[in-house]
Amino acid sequence: MPKSRGRSSGRGRVKRPQRLVRELRLSDHLLRDAVSIVSGQDVLEVEQWASGWLGRAWLAAGIGERKPEHQLCTEVVGRASGRPSPHGLAAVAALRRVATPTEWSMLDGALENLSASQPPPSWSGAPPFEPVKAWRAVDAWDSEHVLFVEYAGPVAHTLMAQLGYAGGVLVGKLAVLNTEVAESWDRLRDAGEMPMPIAECPVPETLAELADAMRTTDMTLPRQDDEDFVDLRALAWSRCRAYLPDWPDLQQLGDAEHDRLLDDFASDTNAAAGAVDDSVVRSLAEMFLDYGEGYMITGPLSWSPDWVGLFLTDWLPRKGVLDAAQRAALPEVMRRWIRFALGRRGVEPKWITPVVEAVDTYLPEFTEAFGDNAAWGPAKQVAAELAARGVDPTDQEAVEAAMRALNAERLARYVAGEAP
Repeated sequence: MPKSRGRSSGRGRVKRPQRLVRELRLSDHLLRDAVSIVSGQDVLEVEQWASGWLGRAWLAAGIGERKPEHQLCTEVVGRASGRPSPHGLAAVAALRRVATPTEWSMLDGALENLSASQPPPSWSGAPPFEPVKAWRAVDAWDSEHVLFVEYAGPVAHTLMAQLGYAGGVLVGKLAVLNTEVAESWDRLRDAGEMPMPIAECPVPETLAELADAMRTTDMTLPRQDDEDFVDLRALAWSRCRAYLPDWPDLQQLGDAEHDRLLDDFASDTNAAAGAVDDSVVRSLAEMFLDYGEGYMITGPLSWSPDWVGLFLTDWLPRKGVLDAAQRAALPEVMRRWIRFALGRRGVEPKWITPVVEAVDTYLPEFTEAFGDNAAWGPAKQVAAELAARGVDPTDQEAVEAAMRALNAERLARYVAGEAP
């Protein structure tokens, strides 16, 4: 057999082009998993399945990505329509039950086309679940609400949502439970837990509260990544979206009620601890009350340990201006204000104590933050500068003159290249 005369190995063979392997997208995984719901009978489980996939798309989206669920639905429709199959139709039908209304037209069109050649799953014709009863449980500080909405339909169940109100409305937990959970609420709580009495509420009112909390939670960054919330987010939205209210107004006191509260508090405090100057007590109480009116969603007297922490470690160091007398009186006056405010709301003394104790818990952090000039907001920096110059903040002419001088000095330093 003749030897090769220098022909390189493989010469003359036809090389096949290498196939590029496309990385699987979330929609690919969804369609593969849709095989599990084709023959299912429980439409509630199907809605939870679809909600979980939409939740994964929402959680994985970048901060600037506004429509991650639309992208997922578009890809699923494209792939399911390109290769019609029973599981492709099931995936589209499942998404249609919990997707946002903006996706309905696209999903309905895909369902119509796929149904011409593929058998629909048995659950696809199930009617929407109807809310029939609702309850709300509220803690003593009005800082946590637990909502229960009972649904009738192919699979009776209760949608539960735990809402936190300290620092802004946030949905902490979502769950799909049995229909007896609301009636069993009091028995399920431990004897040592804070009382959260439950009361039946109108269904529209309860779903409106849930929708408002869902809206705020969606706007909060970083995104709420609790697994139960992510899995049930789309399902919860599908149940409450129609009840979404306008943006609520904070509870504002009238001038007469505002002044009466301050007078009552100043009188009580000075009677108990006459050493504190009345003007100092009143100025601090006015700060506490104004903060409550401006930030506390459930009312200006709804203090809780979390609100104490936010006030002392965040708001007051950034925005509050205190003189030496106010600094010295702050801890004791705040403790007395908390007892006064929660007493007015009818909170039991047992549950006022943890809020009062929170003052001592957060005072060290307040002391450190309050002295950090770099953390001050612009308004506080200006107010501190005017106070250092002895300017009366109630004298408009003096304030304007001082501001002109301050701005001129800052401009001169800037022109001279000095640090601001």
